Amino acid sequence: MTTNQSDITLQQAQTVVDACMRRAEEIDLKMNAAVVDAGANLKAFNRMDGAWLGSIDISMKKARTARYFDMETGDLSPMVQPGEQLYHVEFSNDGLITFPGGIPLKLDDGTVVGAVGVSGSTVDNDQTVAEAGVQAFESAPK
Repeated sequence: MTTNQSDITLQQAQTVVDACMRRAEEIDLKMNAAVVDAGANLKAFNRMDGAWLGSIDISMKKARTARYFDMETGDLSPMVQPGEQLYHVEFSNDGLITFPGGIPLKLDDGTVVGAVGVSGSTVDNDQTVAEAGVQAFESAPK
């Protein structure tokens, strides 16, 4: 892996998804986890046996949203409420998700190389599982 990296590698993306699946198992959840690359294209995905079908799309949209805005999806929530400047932004880009569970994946220098999105439980659980993926990414060799 190069130090001038501008996109997440398949190995890194799979590391993130695997960490999400392990965390979900530890807390007895059935989850979907998606990782998108720097261009917001799907790079890696896992759906645990029995995870909600509707959460497949949600996990991918959370990852894409986090990458499009380079911020956690939960941080967008206050900005999309009625009367706020980004109200209805979730209807753009073929659908976005603006509640917790999507997190950008950044290199040490702040470069965003992708994002993870998790869905299948409460938004708090989705966020917890996504954070496990981010921690695995941050501790993996670059």
